[in-house]
Amino acid sequence: MDRTIFVINPNSTQAVTAAFDTALDPLRVAGGPKIVSVTLEEGPPGVQTQMDVESVTLPLARLVRALDAQHGDAAGGFVIACFSDPGLHAVREVTRKPVLGISECGMLTAMTLGQRIGVIAILRQSISRHARFFGASGFTGRIAAELPLELGVVELSDETRTRERLLDVGRRLRDDHQSDVVVLGCAGMAAYRDWLQDELGIPVVEPTQAATGMAVARVLLGWHRA
Repeated sequence: MDRTIFVINPNSTQAVTAAFDTALDPLRVAGGPKIVSVTLEEGPPGVQTQMDVESVTLPLARLVRALDAQHGDAAGGFVIACFSDPGLHAVREVTRKPVLGISECGMLTAMTLGQRIGVIAILRQSISRHARFFGASGFTGRIAAELPLELGVVELSDETRTRERLLDVGRRLRDDHQSDVVVLGCAGMAAYRDWLQDELGIPVVEPTQAATGMAVARVLLGWHRA
């Protein structure tokens, strides 16, 4: 049976969905599961505060429950494409299928690529929220630094400004904090991964790619949650 992995953008900004959907093209391979990107239309324009995180938890759970019921065994898994991993554990309670969060998967991938991990946040206010997650997940000891772009989710579509900020922050993480791998801390940065990696000369992890790649492996290898 053909399986489908649903990659869900919890914010309502379609440009973010389009950007990471294009970035997922290398994972669309012959014999692999289909990858379908979905936008949570009732979400905020960007998940940028703890209130935003909490506000999308139940809508995400309802959406995954509906997709699971609609597609049955053809639904191979779900990816929550927001670096705050909103609703991750709640969503895992409404389906037996794999549910992966891009923050968890992005950080785990980075740990296989380098010792000192630099993280690029969109806003300064995101950093404390991410730090709570890193601490709870045991990642803190591997974090070299997290620095903000000071651009909101919607502003990431401004290519000139975003490239300028990404390059500045990426260089500071590499040169001032000795990061040997960088993680993009928002799904809205997906379009810039290849370019930034070439500019910095060190691995750059786009977490939606990381999580979706893990989901593809889960489907192909038949790994399921207990």
